Amino acid sequence: MKNELEKAALNYHRYPRPGKIEVVPTKPYDTPEDLALAYSPGVAYPCLAIKDDPEKISDFTNRSNLVAVISNGTAVLGLGDIGAKASKPVMEGKALLFKIFAGLDSFDIEIDEKDPDEFIKTVARLAPTFGGINLEDIKAPECFKIENELRSQLDIPVMHDDQHGTAIISAAALINALKIQDKEIGNVRLVVNGAGAAAIACTRLYCEMGVKHENVVMCDSKGVIRADRDNLNASKREFATTRDLHTLADAMRDADVFLGLSVADVVTPEMVLSMAPRPVVFALANPSPEIAYETAVKTRPDIIFATGRSDYPNQINNVLGFPYIFRGALDCGASEINETMKVEAARAIAALAREEVPESIASAYNQKSLSFGPDYILPKPFDRRLLTVVAPAVIKAAEESGVARKHIADMDEYRRGLEEIICTNDSLIAYLIQVQDKCRVPEL
Repeated sequence: MKNELEKAALNYHRYPRPGKIEVVPTKPYDTPEDLALAYSPGVAYPCLAIKDDPEKISDFTNRSNLVAVISNGTAVLGLGDIGAKASKPVMEGKALLFKIFAGLDSFDIEIDEKDPDEFIKTVARLAPTFGGINLEDIKAPECFKIENELRSQLDIPVMHDDQHGTAIISAAALINALKIQDKEIGNVRLVVNGAGAAAIACTRLYCEMGVKHENVVMCDSKGVIRADRDNLNASKREFATTRDLHTLADAMRDADVFLGLSVADVVTPEMVLSMAPRPVVFALANPSPEIAYETAVKTRPDIIFATGRSDYPNQINNVLGFPYIFRGALDCGASEINETMKVEAARAIAALAREEVPESIASAYNQKSLSFGPDYILPKPFDRRLLTVVAPAVIKAAEESGVARKHIADMDEYRRGLEEIICTNDSLIAYLIQVQDKCRVPEL
């Protein structure tokens, strides 16, 4: 199976032409007159208009529809520090997802720099090109400094998706899991295994949504992060506990929710059995979760279980969030993506999962039907309604929190525009499938 997947993946990326994205013109270019407008001498006029009023860059260029996907390749998927060049297929893939799900153009930029200060300088110098910056696959703790510094220096949305994408989607899953399990978020006891970028971001967002700080126990490879431990970094110290807990097994006893962003097979059936009634377990280590799905559901029939994998129910998949969050943020000219916008995005995603699912979506996943319940707490990635639900929620939150610089006066008209994006991209996807079917892919 591995050899077959490897072969298919290498063929996919190599043929009929290498890579996954391209740049195409959006204006006529067939005549000398067209070129005189596109370049010299006509191009001077929009340049001068922007010089006089920098905000007009959105009127005369594609900046307000352009996202940078930027990485240094230090924490790629489950591959680790593989370098800037080796990270490019992932960044191209992220650019593709921005386009097909939200109609956003994207350039992938791989920066060969591990020093966070130099990385920050490089990205800041590139920022005038883009309407938003998606940081990707940058290792902790450097990623915290990089994102915080860029957010403070730039007036466009900057988001490290490994942190906040996971946080937003898992928060949406948590909302619905607790609803099914009949638990109040302010009362649940949360155990987090892992203390990297995603784990810290998830825990912060859960607390923003109502989890009490004193009800959080975080563990790393050394056990429970306790206040009396030496050499804790600032992020770990934020969630250090004074409770008499030392091991993951100690922490799991009577916990309502487990969030794993660590390594495979660290959670035992005994730990799951020790949890409170109607537990929620998000085992998000990839490719193998902290406890196998089959083991967990057999051990606790009352469990709600989620992983990061597509072959099990309840996949925590960042694609449910980042295309639509950036779409909304760019469309309202937001200066940042703040906590209010993240919370409302999570709530919008959660609410969509509780709505009736069209048969077309279920059939796309080879299922007769999908409905809200223990095995369906999140929408599926190809649920096109996400664009028309999440982007408006993000815009509303941006306006209410004071970071939107453009007001969307007619939200119904705006949603109709989003539906046109969906139709265009569905046609694009159908075309790509048709082209792929017609292409003869050589054997490797």
